[in-house]
Amino acid sequence: MPDRDTKGAVRNITDLARLAGVSPGTVSRALAGKSLVNAKTREKIEAIAREHGFRPNQMASGLRRQKTGVIGVVIPLGHDTRQQISDSFFMTLLGFLADELTREGYDLMLRRVVPETDPDWLDRFIGSGMIDGVIVIGQSDQFDRIEDIADGYGPMVVWGNHTEGQLHCVVGTDNRLGGRQAAERLIAAGAKQLAFLGDTTAIEFAARFAGANDVVRRMGLPSMIELPTHLSPERAGEEIADHLVAHGDDIDGIFAATDTLAALALTALRERGVAVPGDIRLVGFDDLPIARQTVPPLTTVRQDIAAGARGLVDLLLRRLAGDKTESLVLPPELVIRETA
Repeated sequence: MPDRDTKGAVRNITDLARLAGVSPGTVSRALAGKSLVNAKTREKIEAIAREHGFRPNQMASGLRRQKTGVIGVVIPLGHDTRQQISDSFFMTLLGFLADELTREGYDLMLRRVVPETDPDWLDRFIGSGMIDGVIVIGQSDQFDRIEDIADGYGPMVVWGNHTEGQLHCVVGTDNRLGGRQAAERLIAAGAKQLAFLGDTTAIEFAARFAGANDVVRRMGLPSMIELPTHLSPERAGEEIADHLVAHGDDIDGIFAATDTLAALALTALRERGVAVPGDIRLVGFDDLPIARQTVPPLTTVRQDIAAGARGLVDLLLRRLAGDKTESLVLPPELVIRETA
């Protein structure tokens, strides 16, 4: 039993798990009465919950019985705290998601969270009683947190990168394959020293970088130069300019983790008088509308964001109905335009 001076300290699953010395997933299963938790552990958890006035209907198991008609959509920004929802990728995916959820009779509740200042971001959202299920857009650097919750909470689907053996259900592009496609195109266009523009602490970006590196190693070319770059436009612009000062004379191919970063790189290269694709070849990722509007138009790796939104909603509704769904990995597609 917890010490008396800890009363009132239990606000969510994570707090209760900490006091019980178990994972949040175990707490969720115990309060849901799941037989997977042994009787002694379940009794301990229930006793601590009673001691702190923590009611089981605050848990995700209760949400399965309480229909709100609302789906939560949460964007965790652990790797880039200044990134905004107004980012072109987020706005594109959110638009498709809103269309799909409305068609299915659901409202959407959107949250942008910074895990650094809100470590219980996912526990609080699913335990709020305000949503029937949750879609997480991007794993950021929160893979372990998402895995822990998925261990005891079913109606959750994540847009992100699939890793063999993971618990949480994902919809997303084969990022590693997309990275290979980007590097192959840059090399076919004549590039010999490639650089990667992006922040590889984000799981999806790390997979794209790894895929490009696969090709570079296979072709016997010099190792890729990693150029860490954030996604908030004002920060990214400065960082890209600094990268070009430091490495612009050494590289002849850039793989940008997103089309947004690629468009910013185009601007920075133009300001330096660097010709694209004459001096430096450039490939982005996403195939957002901006990719067709840049000068010159951007060669990029396409994610089928509309199909991804349909997949997210379809799998979530199936999980709300009690199905155990597999992840959906979408094939990337190289779209060749004029930058490479």
